[in-house]
Amino acid sequence: MILDLDVDEILEIFPDALKEGEIQTKQVKGISSLNCAVVGDLSFLGNPKYRTQVSDCLASIILLPLDYEGKPKKGQLFLKMKEPSLGLTKVCHMIEKKMAPNFVPGIHSTAFIEKSATIDPSVTIGPFSYIGQNVEIKSGSVVESHCYVGKDSSIGRNCRIFPGVKILSHCEVMDRVILNAGIVIGSEGFGFEQVEHTHKKIPHLGRVIVENDVEIGANTCIDRARFEETRIGEGTKIDNLVQIGHNVHIGKGCLIVAQVGIAGSVCMEDFVVVGGQAGFSGHITVGRGAKIAGQAGITKDVEPGAYLKGNPAMPVQLAHRISILQRKLPELFNRFAQNEGNK
Repeated sequence: MILDLDVDEILEIFPDALKEGEIQTKQVKGISSLNCAVVGDLSFLGNPKYRTQVSDCLASIILLPLDYEGKPKKGQLFLKMKEPSLGLTKVCHMIEKKMAPNFVPGIHSTAFIEKSATIDPSVTIGPFSYIGQNVEIKSGSVVESHCYVGKDSSIGRNCRIFPGVKILSHCEVMDRVILNAGIVIGSEGFGFEQVEHTHKKIPHLGRVIVENDVEIGANTCIDRARFEETRIGEGTKIDNLVQIGHNVHIGKGCLIVAQVGIAGSVCMEDFVVVGGQAGFSGHITVGRGAKIAGQAGITKDVEPGAYLKGNPAMPVQLAHRISILQRKLPELFNRFAQNEGNK
């Protein structure tokens, strides 16, 4: 990807960085890893294991930690800072703003807006989107193409709703929320009563509330509550392809990685971190600050601050010990068989 970033713009981001060397180009053409960069690129050292690659790197600008002792090549600029990875993030934010579509406030001619909806004049509604009865969308929000916002739902200020998002009826999305493509908010919960040999559907009459500054990845589904609400707490970040069941309450500042499945009525307290493909049984509480490793199976309450791994889940240190012992089982069985044969 050709970027054509002005070098002076990049330097303005890092007024406190220690500068070594002198760059000859006025523009940065791309961002590359240390071993792939060419002249005109920007690169960075975020992981110490790649430190030896810096000396051979051809990038025109390299973001480096303060303790890096090597010297730049001719025409190369080192920018030394406390956290080079965070520095690269700042550069990427600048690029993202430059590359972002230029959304013009207004409603596309192919969008359908119910007369009872309230749309702030600064809102953008993209092609072929539907905005239902009594919907409210507040200032600065963008609803891209082929989206659906159901009856009596609301979207707060400065939200970004990517193409193909479905927000079903009676749901509330607060301010500065990002919903990536294909998300479904407020789908029916998976609930049935078994009557003899048939499964009778349980109506789900509640709603979903997504609090301020939440970001949700593509094709994630969040079920509406059977009654009351399913709630996603402020600042929580959810990855792609996550399933969140009815009446789940997720606290503030949680991180949930892809393909996690959370059954109904789970209460996940603030600042919980969940690795990919972990699964949660219903009606349990995961305590504040707990860490759940990828593919863990959580079947009972988790204490605050716990770090669990495995299926069924156990403290991570115990899981590591068992993993080591499992690798020794063939040897132990052979020794046992030899002892039995010698009797």
